Amino acid sequence: MIEARTLYLFCSAAPPVFDVARVVEDAQARGWDVCLGLTPSAARWLEPSLDGLAVLTGHPVRSAYERPGDPDVWPPADALLFAPATFNTVNAWALGLTGNLVVGVAAEAVGRGLPVVAVPCANAAYARHPQFDRSVETLRAAGVAVLHGEGGHLPDPSGPDRPDHFPWAPALDAVEAAYRAR
Repeated sequence: MIEARTLYLFCSAAPPVFDVARVVEDAQARGWDVCLGLTPSAARWLEPSLDGLAVLTGHPVRSAYERPGDPDVWPPADALLFAPATFNTVNAWALGLTGNLVVGVAAEAVGRGLPVVAVPCANAAYARHPQFDRSVETLRAAGVAVLHGEGGHLPDPSGPDRPDHFPWAPALDAVEAAYRAR
């Protein structure tokens, strides 16, 4: 019998988010039940696709906290992948600023000791900001596998990365490795 595993796939508003349906399918092929969460901006970017993504995952796509007393519509997570994670998201997460659902749930996942992987997506100018390196190191020190730099995401010097440059397969491989190591 195959073990049921739930992956929370969280995405910020960066160009690789437009490839999220293929990533969901890849994760499902690896045996994951995928719940898709988006920052509010990413939800606006994908608005025409949200119903189809909900059908693909079998779960509502979420971008906002539920109201107090409302039941959670997702099963509990076994692992979390936050990709793409923008400059703003990485910094908010590292600083514990949980003003949106996906950053709040990601922060809580770290505290619960879940396997968590993040793939920042920031252009070279953002990546040179001093807070960015501090935030990446803070997340790593908290146990998050951050795929940034060699072996992960390398910022595009000319601007935001296109989806074909984004390391989706290594990100899913890192989730598998973190899940097995737990």
